[in-house]
Amino acid sequence: MGKPIHVNSQNFAQEVLQAPGTVLTDFYADWCGPCKALEPVVEELSTELTGQLKVTKLDVDSEQQLSLKYGVQSIPTLILFKNGQEVERLIGFMPKGQLLARIKPHLNSNGTGEA
Repeated sequence: MGKPIHVNSQNFAQEVLQAPGTVLTDFYADWCGPCKALEPVVEELSTELTGQLKVTKLDVDSEQQLSLKYGVQSIPTLILFKNGQEVERLIGFMPKGQLLARIKPHLNSNGTGEA
C-alpha cells in the first residue's frame, strides 16, 4: 500500500466501514501543527504494516459532517476501525512506539499467530 488513502464522504463507507480487517483513519487538517508532526509517522505505519493495516486520512475542514458523525473534537484524532466498527481512538500527537503499542492488538492476523 505505502501511502495513506485520502477519504471523503463519497468513499468513506467503501474504504473504511466496508473494508475487511483493520483500518486506521487519521482525522487531520492542513493548518494543524500536531497533525503535520504526526503525518510522517502515519505514513511509516502505512508502509510498515502493509497487509495488516489499511491507513486512510480525512481532512476535517472539507469533511465536517463525517467529523461530527464520529465526534472528532480535537485533531489529530486517529480512529481504528475493525470490520467497520470503532475499536480504538487516539487523540493528539504520540510517538510511533506508543501508537504501535495501541494499534498492534487490533491488527489483522499475519499468519504467525501474533496480533
